[in-house]
Amino acid sequence: MSFTAPIFDIQRFSLHDGPGIRSLVFLKGCPLHCSWCQNPESQNRAAVIAFYRDRCAEHFECEAACEEGAIQRDGFRIDQQKCTLCGSCVEACPSGALRLIGEQHTPDQLMEKLRADFPYFARSGGGVTFTGGEPTLYPSFIERVLDLCSTESIHTNIETAGLFSLERWKSILPKFDLIYFDLKLLDPEQHAHHLGPGFETVHANAIALSEIKLPIEFRMPVIPGITDTEDNIDAVARLLQQMGKPSIHLLAYHNMGEAKIDIIEGSQPRLGLARLSDERLAEVQNSFRERGIEVLGNDG
Repeated sequence: MSFTAPIFDIQRFSLHDGPGIRSLVFLKGCPLHCSWCQNPESQNRAAVIAFYRDRCAEHFECEAACEEGAIQRDGFRIDQQKCTLCGSCVEACPSGALRLIGEQHTPDQLMEKLRADFPYFARSGGGVTFTGGEPTLYPSFIERVLDLCSTESIHTNIETAGLFSLERWKSILPKFDLIYFDLKLLDPEQHAHHLGPGFETVHANAIALSEIKLPIEFRMPVIPGITDTEDNIDAVARLLQQMGKPSIHLLAYHNMGEAKIDIIEGSQPRLGLARLSDERLAEVQNSFRERGIEVLGNDG
């Protein structure tokens, strides 16, 4: 049986997201809706045509290619109600102003795209990191890719928000060389407000993965006024101590994700926050250290 998953980007030569030089595989779809999401194009599982207005020369080859009449000359270029995602407009556009986000891949197709990166993995101790979106939405696909990576001796990492069925993933997670698990908000009401449902599952999975001694490292996105409160830092530090995992990666907020909302005509509200300052990040780092938590480096 051939499993597929929607991939919306493959970023190469990353020096973050795990050891060595890495290729980041971004999978589309997420059960959470973080108000600060850096990849709003990842939230929906369904593919979408993105429109980069600054690249458009308005020659409208796309209009001639579209048999559905889904090209609009005013406003957002694509009428999403009429678009069938055939990709004809993308192929016709000479300036790259249109792009299909979320192409289905089989495990073998993905591995073929990654094959050119294998020498860099071998020289640097790097590998593949699955991110998104939420990669755990695709257990059968991921498991097959992991088996293929194991055959090639490629290091693997997954970045997860923790909202998944542990029963379904219990046999797959040990195949990873590294697991990055995000702890975002540990107040149930704040979690529901900013992320959506699933607090109890995320909390239980964090504890369960620590107890079964998987190679897990925890991360916290530092969002000004939301996750960087003293109450949340204190709750995260106490949970890390409880789990016997007294270290954390801190991911500094930047607002570049908001620029992506327009390219998909997305509905994600804008927070209007400036990027996290170096001074505030240093304060948060010190807050964790004062609570006996080591702050890990190498984060973008």
